Amino acid sequence: MKALTIKNIAQALSFMTIAIFATLISNPVYAQSQNVATAINADQQLTVKGKVSDDKGPLLGVNIVLKGSKIGIITDKNGEFTFPESLSSGDILVFSYLGFEKQNITIDAKTTYINLLMSSDLVEMMGAPNASKPYKSKRSN
Repeated sequence: MKALTIKNIAQALSFMTIAIFATLISNPVYAQSQNVATAINADQQLTVKGKVSDDKGPLLGVNIVLKGSKIGIITDKNGEFTFPESLSSGDILVFSYLGFEKQNITIDAKTTYINLLMSSDLVEMMGAPNASKPYKSKRSN
């Protein structure tokens, strides 16, 4: 029986290192390509367009935000919009405009166009003006 020497151990380690390195190099690496991921998600992603109006006509400047995010857009002078991000089924768009009720629209697999009629809401001012005292400037002359 041969005694293990440092020289024999070093030769064995170098042989194992070369074997492991050769195995890693010759082993093919399979990765998912970007095109495949896009093709899979293309069926689930929706581009949503629409028009927002009230009983008098289209509304300019209605805020449309994806619930739970900061992604949003406002309507143009014709009340039309195209949401800047692709949406998935189950996403919720929040429509808000001063003087109108906030409305949530849930996106489903068939939603590509939203035609929304906003209903007016009562806006209350907090407090009342005090007209019993004349206005006096705090500046000195």
